[in-house]
Amino acid sequence: MDAIRLEAISKQLGEREVLSDVSFTVKQGDIFGYLGPNGAGKTTTIRILLGLLQPTSGKATILGDDVSRDEARRKVGFVLESDGLYDNKTAEENLWYYTRIYGMAEPAERIDRVLELVELRDRARDKVGTYSKGMRQRLALARAMTHNPELLVLDEPTAGVDPSGQMEVREVILNMAHKEGRTIFLSSHNLDEVQRICNRIALIDRGEIKLYGELEQLQRERSGNEVEIETTEAIAEPLLAELKSLSRLGLRERKGNILTFAPQEGVRIPDIVSLLVGRGVEIEGVSKKEASLEEIYSAILKEVEPS
Repeated sequence: MDAIRLEAISKQLGEREVLSDVSFTVKQGDIFGYLGPNGAGKTTTIRILLGLLQPTSGKATILGDDVSRDEARRKVGFVLESDGLYDNKTAEENLWYYTRIYGMAEPAERIDRVLELVELRDRARDKVGTYSKGMRQRLALARAMTHNPELLVLDEPTAGVDPSGQMEVREVILNMAHKEGRTIFLSSHNLDEVQRICNRIALIDRGEIKLYGELEQLQRERSGNEVEIETTEAIAEPLLAELKSLSRLGLRERKGNILTFAPQEGVRIPDIVSLLVGRGVEIEGVSKKEASLEEIYSAILKEVEPS
């Protein structure tokens, strides 16, 4: 059973179509990255998943239940851009309040467990108004876990958090996925963060899905045949000029001790390595160049820019 399934979801707001035929699935155990520029339709998608908006057409389910049903809502924990915490209450009091909303009979043990999970047990009785932004986000993640949901929907969980706080929040998310067995749906503008922790992604722009699938596979597909060769020392200019003159080698760039080639058909990597070694160059390593998520993201958005 898929954790999330969207089938031909469209959403009309007034005269504007915010979502158009959006379809994708999130598998159980995924850390799924949902990407796109501002106004692309990410927030509308999340509101539909949480049952806050009804789609104009199409079907959305969470673990087999329609998102409009209470059964689906009970299976989801969420953190939105506004953390929704009460500054004048302690962490324990904040979580206690939410356990009452979820109707938990004996919440003390669960509160202690989720505070431990986000490494805030030692600050459990401090008022949230004294917390840093990163600590607040970790507490919001703890709150999302109070009722032990199977799926977490996270909207920009590290926005406005300093680099050390971002690392802490990322670690909590990874622990929730790998140690607690939760499925994560992560909407973020932080492409480095998504590349670090997500295994599958979807890219939405102008209400339409432009890219969707396994991140590693998408990176391989977008990398073409580029190869990086690292040398012990930067090669001399005369040799660099010779390599450029041999167009079949496809020398793309040199950055320090790293040469990037996109060889033409019929040219093998061992041939390039042999040529370099024959010129007295010592080779440190050879690797297939992998497109970064940022490069993929930029390329896709350029492809869909209106002419």
